[in-house]
Amino acid sequence: MSHRARKRFGQHFLHDRNTIARIVDAIRPEPGDHLVEIGPGQGAITEPLLATGAQLTAVEIDRDLAASLRARYAAHPRFTLIEDDVLKAPLDCLQPTPLRLVGNLPYNISTPLIFRLLALPGVVDMHFMLQKEVVDRLAATAGTAAYGRLSVMRAAKASAQSVLKIGPGAFSPPPKVDSAVVRLVPRQPAFPVAAPDAFETVVRLAFSARRKTLANGLKSVLTRDQIEACGVNPSARPETIEPAEFAALGAAVAASEQTR
Repeated sequence: MSHRARKRFGQHFLHDRNTIARIVDAIRPEPGDHLVEIGPGQGAITEPLLATGAQLTAVEIDRDLAASLRARYAAHPRFTLIEDDVLKAPLDCLQPTPLRLVGNLPYNISTPLIFRLLALPGVVDMHFMLQKEVVDRLAATAGTAAYGRLSVMRAAKASAQSVLKIGPGAFSPPPKVDSAVVRLVPRQPAFPVAAPDAFETVVRLAFSARRKTLANGLKSVLTRDQIEACGVNPSARPETIEPAEFAALGAAVAASEQTR
C-alpha cells in the first residue's frame, strides 16, 4: 500500500534512482560507519546505505512509515529505528560514536534542526537534502548575495559545501522548489567566539536591518566608536562583514554589558 505524503511533516519522497545513487556516492559510507538517517520515509536511501555495510539508526516521526520500516528491517542486524520527533529525540545518547548524519530534512524545520544537530557530540559530518535556497545560504561567504545570518551562525560551528543539486521531479510529490545536498563538517571555528549569546544578538540585529549600515543596525548595543575599536567599518553593510568580525563585535557587546 502506498503512503500518502503528509503536509504537516513536510514529506516529499525521493524516488529517482539516479539521484539516490548520486547522494549515496556523495556520502561515501564505509563498513563500520554509524549513520543516523533523519526522516528515512519510505526507505529510498536506507536500503543502499545499509548495503554499504554501515550501521544505521533511522529517526522517523510518521508512525505508519515507522511501522513499515520496522517490519521491513526487523531482522537486519545493523538497523535500529527511533520513532520520535527528531527535534526531541535523545540523539546525544547514540552509540557508538563517531556519527555520520544523513537525511532529507523537512524544509519547515530545517534551520532549527541543523543547529540542534551541530551541537551533538561525536559527529563527523552531515549530508542533508534541503531547499536549494537554504543550502546556498548555509554555504555562502561574505560579499555574496546569499550571505546572511544563517551563513555567519553556521561558520561558527561547521564548514559547508553544496555537493549536489536536485530538481523537483526526483520527488513524489514534487516540491515547488529546487533542492540540494549540503555537506556540513563540524569544527572549531577559525576565530574565537568568546560570547556566543552576544555574537548571536549582533548577527540577528545586523541582518534584520541588512540595508542599513552596521552603525545604524547595531546602535542599540554598540556605538560607532565601539565598532571601529573592533577593527570593523561602522559604515559597512552587514553582508560584507566576515564571521570573525561579527564575533569581535559580539565580544564588544558582552564587555560593554559587564561594565554597566
